[in-house]
Amino acid sequence: MGYWVYILYSRSENVFYKGQTADLEDRCIRHNAGREKATAHAIPWVCLWATQKHSRSEALKLEKKLKNLSRNRTIQFMLKYRQDVAGPDELRILQQLSGC
Repeated sequence: MGYWVYILYSRSENVFYKGQTADLEDRCIRHNAGREKATAHAIPWVCLWATQKHSRSEALKLEKKLKNLSRNRTIQFMLKYRQDVAGPDELRILQQLSGC
């Protein structure tokens, strides 16, 4: 089983949230149900970007790197690794955020 590293976006608060999990679908449901304290204030969340890692330690390393990126660097990172953008609607959101 792999682990997911993901980046969520809240239009209502115009902020990103970065995390890691073994079950991405369940985690997104929890974020949008307000069951996660760190994200309850900015519902709804859209999963813009996600990638799978082989181990939890790999996922934690990437999550830590992502959490240290500025907003602009986060956007540039997702554009660089656009193959992991969730879908065409999410890519449009990302392009709007980047000013493209």
